[in-house]
Amino acid sequence: MPLSKKNTKTKYIFISGGVISGIGKGTTAASIAFLLKSSGYKVAPIKFENYLNIDAGTINPIEHGDPFLCEDGTEADMDIGSYEKFLHEDMGRDNFVTMGQIYSSVIDRERRFEYNGEDVEAIPYITDEVIRRIDSLAGKKNADIVTIELGGTAGEYQNVLYYEASRILTLKRPGDVIHIHVSYVPTPGHLGEPKTKPTQLSVKMLNSMGIQPDFIITRSDKYLDQRRRDRLALFCNMQKEDIISSPDLESIYEIPLVLNKQNLDEKILRKLGISVRKPKVADWEKLIERTKAKNKKIIEIAIVGKYFGTGDYQLRDSYAALFDAIDHASWQSGLETKTRWIDAEQVEKLGVQIIGKPHGIIVPIGWGERGAEGMIEAASYARKNKIPYLGLCYGMQLQAVAFARDILGLTDANTTENNPKTKNPVIHLIPKQKEFMEKRAYGGTMRLGAWDAYVKKESNAYEIYKKYNGFINISKNLISERHRHRYEFHDKYIKDFEKNGMIISAKSAIESLVEIIELPKQTHPFYLGIQGHPEYKSRPLSPHPIFLAFIDACSKIK
Repeated sequence: MPLSKKNTKTKYIFISGGVISGIGKGTTAASIAFLLKSSGYKVAPIKFENYLNIDAGTINPIEHGDPFLCEDGTEADMDIGSYEKFLHEDMGRDNFVTMGQIYSSVIDRERRFEYNGEDVEAIPYITDEVIRRIDSLAGKKNADIVTIELGGTAGEYQNVLYYEASRILTLKRPGDVIHIHVSYVPTPGHLGEPKTKPTQLSVKMLNSMGIQPDFIITRSDKYLDQRRRDRLALFCNMQKEDIISSPDLESIYEIPLVLNKQNLDEKILRKLGISVRKPKVADWEKLIERTKAKNKKIIEIAIVGKYFGTGDYQLRDSYAALFDAIDHASWQSGLETKTRWIDAEQVEKLGVQIIGKPHGIIVPIGWGERGAEGMIEAASYARKNKIPYLGLCYGMQLQAVAFARDILGLTDANTTENNPKTKNPVIHLIPKQKEFMEKRAYGGTMRLGAWDAYVKKESNAYEIYKKYNGFINISKNLISERHRHRYEFHDKYIKDFEKNGMIISAKSAIESLVEIIELPKQTHPFYLGIQGHPEYKSRPLSPHPIFLAFIDACSKIK
């Protein structure tokens, strides 16, 4: 299949990783895109993942981190969230590609006889499809520059076809393509000096695939000294000024400013042969000042979840979007927030006393029975002790279960996800979802992406969205939040909930599904559950209203 016609004005930046996974390639790619956008260019980022899953929705968050939920319902890699937060733009299915999607597209064409009887092989057909996706994004976004993040690490067999696509595109479009390699420079404790050999070997691997990087961005615990830069330049066949240092920082949002101080954006534009413009980063600099402000009031939030553990280690990435949303709101509020992670299964074993007396409690996203009773107990504990509580998706559903048991006296109340035989299915599958589940159709069959909802006046939710300009149409009391779930609040319990003090403060514009539940301020300082995922819409320069209100309520607790 022929490649798409080149958009003659578009330039391409491939960004690969070396030595170890989790090096910070995604935040580096987002930072580069941010600097180029801030210089006045239209930038379109795209991430290519190695796995054969069609999307990230069916992957255990402990395995690959928190899937990022897009406005159009795409369940993507966390790096897509970094693109949104740095660029302040919505991403979607055009920005996220898996090897599963690539193979599926090629095989579907073969079945439709679109290759006219050719024997369909990885090269050129898979590499052509990779390039077609890049060109398609460039055309749809009318992009000046496309940044292309290659998943995984150089040297893996799984991503070699992406590197081959990079080589082919560089050959076909000379002067329009550059390659940036983000690599790890370790400092072994027993030696006390940075070692460049792993990066040298990683670049050698690139060279063996026909790729010579234009820049190396070195990830290390401190700034890389001149001696190490000189050695990398010598052994990697590069200019010294093209070795860029990216040390560990207090916040990932400092990365663009660190790269800018080394003139990376200017060097990129010169290599691409386009006009150099100074990026406008004043708002970003103010953000960094807020993150570093001293003498801030400290509040503690307990997060009672089920995806913290990985072997003997705890994994922050399982709830990455949530932690980011807390940070965004805290910085804007001038507070410092400490989060304490509590395994919901430990609450079940040891009791709610392990939660202690935090300023606030969050029960986040989750699936299935494991740890659910601990989350229910956490919701009850927050209600009884007047601790600000925020339930997110599953956290809202289990909050409803806790209320039904404690206040309505329905001791067997549950979600049918965990107890299909419960006599009081406060949370259940609506008929359409039941059909999907009976066919074992799990991927992409949920209520996904942006859903509009009407918010009830004289509710805490209404005040929150109004105060922080969260309405998409205030005259209609209309909001929009991203969703990723199958189970819904059962309508037959609405009257009993309302009679006993729980306010149903928002319902979806389509199907009138329950979206937000809350206790009034006279009863509780903040007790709100939302079926959507406000954490995925939060951005550093525009924190989500729900998190701003929650953090504010926490700050008032002694």
